[in-house]
Amino acid sequence: MLMGLFNNWVVVVLMMIGLYIVIAHGNLIKKIVGLTIFQTSVFIFYISMAKVDGGTAPILMANVTKYANPLPHVLILTAIVVGIATMALALALTVRIKEAYNSIEEESIQEQNTKQASELDELDPRSDKY
Repeated sequence: MLMGLFNNWVVVVLMMIGLYIVIAHGNLIKKIVGLTIFQTSVFIFYISMAKVDGGTAPILMANVTKYANPLPHVLILTAIVVGIATMALALALTVRIKEAYNSIEEESIQEQNTKQASELDELDPRSDKY
């Protein structure tokens, strides 16, 4: 019984690992890796649900009674391409953040933003500090 659900266990473990990485780490690169692991687990889950035991490719033959639906596999291929493009965009944004803030740690970026905002408030002549 346990081995029959092996794909589901792998999916759950990968989802938990990906979610943990996203939540626990402040490094933007690690967060992107965590999201990619999470996304991969969704792909594995979707493909394992689309598997037909004893199914063959949808080519009409005389003796075949079970055919596998190719649509889920096509959708996952599309999702993989979109996932790679999204990851590339996230990495490009991380490079820009590194150039602007000289850091890819969330806390450091937040501290710099807070510091810049307080400096701007002090320079603002319209502030209500009379």
